[in-house]
Amino acid sequence: MAHVLFFTRNRSTSVEQVDEKTMRSTCRIEDTLTGAFVEVLVKLPDLELKEIKAEVQRSAGAKPPDIMESLRKVVGVRIGPGMVKIMRGMIGDREDLQELLFMVEECCQAVILSFSKADLAKAPEDRKGAEEFYSKMVKENVRLYNSCIAFAPGSPLVEGMEPPEK
Repeated sequence: MAHVLFFTRNRSTSVEQVDEKTMRSTCRIEDTLTGAFVEVLVKLPDLELKEIKAEVQRSAGAKPPDIMESLRKVVGVRIGPGMVKIMRGMIGDREDLQELLFMVEECCQAVILSFSKADLAKAPEDRKGAEEFYSKMVKENVRLYNSCIAFAPGSPLVEGMEPPEK
């Protein structure tokens, strides 16, 4: 790896409703060494991955020559419990695809969170009440654990929780 004197990373994930039967989730990573983009189309109501697009603009390592062919293997997987294990089983341990597979997972987590939006809005206004509300929410639905920075390990909202098995 190159000698890097500084490192910055921006990751952005978003979800939008395309039509009544389709959602689009995108994840973009821009950092000192990598520029990559993933887009996932999800079929509703069964949350099935319908289409995946990916692009690597720059990378510290070699760009995988078969990005789209490899990622298309996970088309048809349903978002829900066990999806990470299923996707990893289909893609394998290829080091050159791990960042892109993480981005696909990130897109799927964003879709899950988008359905939690109404529940998240019910949080109390005061800080202590909101922390207790969100903490309880994650304990009741462990799939939310590590689905965003607020529910990531080290956050006070998940303090004392054991990470769910992947």
